[in-house]
Amino acid sequence: MNKAELIEKLADKTGLSNRAAKDVIDALFGIGGGVLSDELKAHGKIQITGFGTFSADHRPARDWRIPGTDKTKHVGAHYYPKFKAGKSLKDFVK
Repeated sequence: MNKAELIEKLADKTGLSNRAAKDVIDALFGIGGGVLSDELKAHGKIQITGFGTFSADHRPARDWRIPGTDKTKHVGAHYYPKFKAGKSLKDFVK
């Protein structure tokens, strides 16, 4: 499912117009302005009971070897987005 299909399904389920559904999706998932991305950028955590937890985890600096060569590359410390599914979601998908 892509973003347009998600907007259409949300509009059908809620009775919203496609434009209003798009605004909701953008407010929640938008990069640089969306609720989720802003909270992750601040290294926060969003926990939706039964669905799962979105968080920003820290990965320390490290050197890694390029496969097939003897060269190494340094990767600086950084944060990355992480999602852990909740028990209810896991049980439902089974």
